[in-house]
Amino acid sequence: MEQPLPKSWSIHTRPEIIAKYQILERVGSGAYSDVYRARRLSDDLIVALKEVHDYQSAFREIEALQMLRNCPNVVVLHEYFWREDEDAVLVLEFLRTDLSAVIRDAKKKEGGVRVGEVKRWMLQILCGVDACHRNMIVHRDLKPGNLLVSDDGVLKLADFGQARILMESGFDGDNNQQVPVEQNIGYQEYVPPPLVTVPDAHSLPNQGCNNQAEEVTNREEYLRQLVELKAKRHAMDEADKETNTNDGYSSCLATGTISDIDDDPLKSSYSYEAEEGGDDRTGALTSCVGTRWFRAPELLYGSINYGLEVDLWSLGCIFSELLTLEPLFPGVSDIDQLGRIINVLGNLTEEVWPSCSKLPDYRTISFAKIENPVSLEACLPNRSPDEISIVKRLVCYNPANRATAMELLNDKYFNEEPLPLPVSELHVPLTKNDHDEDSPGGWNDYDGMGSDSDFDDFGPFNVKTTSSGFSIQFS
Repeated sequence: MEQPLPKSWSIHTRPEIIAKYQILERVGSGAYSDVYRARRLSDDLIVALKEVHDYQSAFREIEALQMLRNCPNVVVLHEYFWREDEDAVLVLEFLRTDLSAVIRDAKKKEGGVRVGEVKRWMLQILCGVDACHRNMIVHRDLKPGNLLVSDDGVLKLADFGQARILMESGFDGDNNQQVPVEQNIGYQEYVPPPLVTVPDAHSLPNQGCNNQAEEVTNREEYLRQLVELKAKRHAMDEADKETNTNDGYSSCLATGTISDIDDDPLKSSYSYEAEEGGDDRTGALTSCVGTRWFRAPELLYGSINYGLEVDLWSLGCIFSELLTLEPLFPGVSDIDQLGRIINVLGNLTEEVWPSCSKLPDYRTISFAKIENPVSLEACLPNRSPDEISIVKRLVCYNPANRATAMELLNDKYFNEEPLPLPVSELHVPLTKNDHDEDSPGGWNDYDGMGSDSDFDDFGPFNVKTTSSGFSIQFS
């Protein structure tokens, strides 16, 4: 009988890993993951080994990347290692830089990012997000630092540790009700493949994100892996649970189940209450997700009943930053973030977003009336009406009014002169800036979200007692 491998708490001494990979250097480190550059011994391919310390985040990332494995604009998961009582290690394609480095590099040169380049970057982002949303995957942490870029200019969505699958066949994730199958756009036919080896990105034909992955799976092997993963989750249920913290510089890591459906084959009795910063096992979401500068207003107001639209808001903020090379809403706290949004878009009312008053913190936090909002046009000086229009279709209060990734992929803006540049002509920075090295994000988190306190440096405010508790008004 084959003897089990000894347990190890260091990636450098895990025999199943070092038998296949030579670890070269650590390229990112944070509270929830460490990323290493490594060489695959069989063919000298350079890869990234992502050691994920939070097991629920690892479940999320593995599930999402398996579903999206044939999209050219999503990072490739080659394989993963995961044994009981040890951190999951994901073997990902190695990409040296990201969109935040592209933006920083553009600030150093006259002219910034050329319009043709902006269009190609935007198209690649939209292609990746469209693939996610077609599979009802909400990423929840889209930002330039999580959009990795290959040496030849291919942009890929990464860091799916906060992703959630919102719906499966016959299940309405918002209302917890059964819906007719013909009305459901979920993924009832999808069977995730077992990951022994996944084809490299360069060996896959670039046929766009709309192609469905070929079903070349062995169902018995897949079910066997599900049983193993379920057993792992049960074994880890009594493990220490870290309290979520958000220092403003990195993502607010959500913890919870991998899927929202009641018959999740990986689900155990483990749960977090949503109010404590994590999604709970019944499918309720948490508002503590994403990175502050790119967080949708419904999340800032505490909503736990949201959908794919939170990604669309983040897209608008990213596109704006590509156009201006400056963050659209660089809040130093969550309250300041809301204040900056309201200063530009105007006050949030039922007129602009029906039912917004039902948001959990809507009556708790209020702002003085903004008579003359700054407007998005003023935030995008010297940009074309079409560019401003795209940002406005994404950065709007009512989630139902936000343009989908598919709608934007078909927008006339991308078919007009100047046309999107070929990927091969995109300017790709050689390396990241030094100050990114301390946080792993995509490999590295996006920098610059400021103080953790929601009251530091914000200005005067009044606290009023109400029938339900209190409200805070900022002036």
